[in-house]
Amino acid sequence: MPKPICLWSGPRNVSTALMYSFAQHSNVRVVDEPLYGHYLRVSGADHPGRDEILASMDLDGDAVIAGLLETASRQPAKRLFLKNMAHHLVALDRGFLSQVVNVFLVRDPREMLPSLLVQLPHASLADTGLKQQWRLYSELLETGQHPVVLDSRQLLLDPEGVLRRLCELVALPFQRSMLQWPAAPRAEDGIWARHWYHAVHQSTGFTAHQPKSDFPSALEPLLADCKPWYDMLFAFALRAQHPGN
Repeated sequence: MPKPICLWSGPRNVSTALMYSFAQHSNVRVVDEPLYGHYLRVSGADHPGRDEILASMDLDGDAVIAGLLETASRQPAKRLFLKNMAHHLVALDRGFLSQVVNVFLVRDPREMLPSLLVQLPHASLADTGLKQQWRLYSELLETGQHPVVLDSRQLLLDPEGVLRRLCELVALPFQRSMLQWPAAPRAEDGIWARHWYHAVHQSTGFTAHQPKSDFPSALEPLLADCKPWYDMLFAFALRAQHPGN
């Protein structure tokens, strides 16, 4: 049975669009941030909709993961795709990481940070997930895994090319249906969607990459904290091998 696909992203990295893309695949079942409630309970982080999220989810992260993997083993016809934030992987037994195919999604912090601070005005490096992503990536390499790293800019510049390469590496047949979806919320959306998913709910596919020309000077110190971790991950990012490129 093919292993579930576990995406480790940071916020505002186009991760929801990527989840929507996989949701269009006829042989994939997606789950949106199953560890969010666990993370909020353990960390005490003050996120939009915190109380509502805590009241709606199983807050035992180990039990959540065990249940998802058990369900995946009983429903092999549908490949499980878990969209996760890397910083949600806290105070958990990490043994399950050997049972899944791990994929990382990163985004240039110069493009990500202004968007993140709309929802989290006092965000720090920890809220971006970048340091956690690098540490997790390094840990997986040490265990003999070879996780895929995606960069959101590369994905938006050539969605088909990057998705084809990704599907090849995770042993999932690419389907052109992954390039489009209806402009609307999805049943799989977490209860936090109303705080975070406004733009993706209006989209019908991957939005063309738009370079950011201005960067708030007030965010320069946080950018300096983020950039080394992003640069290390980006060095391993997948480049599309598409006939048009």
